[in-house]
Amino acid sequence: MKLKKLVFAAVAASLLVGVAGCNKQPEKVRIAMVVKSLGNGFFDAAHAGADEAAKELKDVEIIYTGPTTPNAEGQIEIINSLISQKVNAIVISANDPNALVPITKKAMQRGIKVISFDSGLAQEGRLMQLNPSNAGLIGLKQIQMASDAIGGAGEIAILSASAQATNQNIWINVMKEQLAKPEFAKLKLVATVYGDDQSDKSYREAIGLLRSNPNLKAIIAPTTVGINAASKAVVDENLVGKVYVTGLGLPSEMAGHVKSGAVREFAIWNPIDLGYAATYAAYQFVKGAPEAKAGGNVSAGRMGTIAIDATGEAAMGAPFTYNKENVDKFAKIF
Repeated sequence: MKLKKLVFAAVAASLLVGVAGCNKQPEKVRIAMVVKSLGNGFFDAAHAGADEAAKELKDVEIIYTGPTTPNAEGQIEIINSLISQKVNAIVISANDPNALVPITKKAMQRGIKVISFDSGLAQEGRLMQLNPSNAGLIGLKQIQMASDAIGGAGEIAILSASAQATNQNIWINVMKEQLAKPEFAKLKLVATVYGDDQSDKSYREAIGLLRSNPNLKAIIAPTTVGINAASKAVVDENLVGKVYVTGLGLPSEMAGHVKSGAVREFAIWNPIDLGYAATYAAYQFVKGAPEAKAGGNVSAGRMGTIAIDATGEAAMGAPFTYNKENVDKFAKIF
């Protein structure tokens, strides 16, 4: 009788373990999105895209984080913490392409999949870089918008983010190449300044450009923080209609500047799509998808299949132009 009781107890215990095992939830794939700085509308929109992808994938948890000021040191500290937390993947928009490489290499050595998006890491520090668009198209678009705004002739200046920002520097180099072409021969680049993607510094730099260059006709700001600050500076200096601002901006932040006349048109890709696609890409790498590699491709949900070149670079598409005809519509979205 005692033996029967023992057998019954063993069977019951095994059944309970089985039930507990059935009820156990599958572990989430934890993807950390590390942005240049918190409080930036562009990255808030990218976060919304990441959350959208996580809901579709069902087994993904997004950890959204970044430093309070856009610098490499803050991102390094955050990545160290994420390594300790043993996240599955890190998706990062880098404040410095090279300074972050040692820490991201350490993350990859621990089995964490690292991809960069927007502003890229050097090749050895990541598995993939997801560019929002093609650098040539982005650079050309900004020069073309400035040229159209001022009738094809006059002095222009560039207000960038930090001097180390990978994407900004690539676009600026493309702009300079475009300025050497006959169709833009009457445009003269008189200055390039840096606002470090901080509103107050960008504003001061824009004011400096306007006061130091009385013949300035346009400011190109290839940064969402910079274009907003430059537009405000033009209004505050009573130069609407005399100096035009263009570049890359968020519709929600730029609608008022378009209406004021400080901005004729500007461009941006959809950061929601960018965050969405980057999350899908990271998920593919974590899951070991056979084509998730340099020279392969990743499946990115509603964004389709994104090809990866031999250096691990990929691109979504051309930037979209916003003006008084459509800015209010998109301002409701991001």
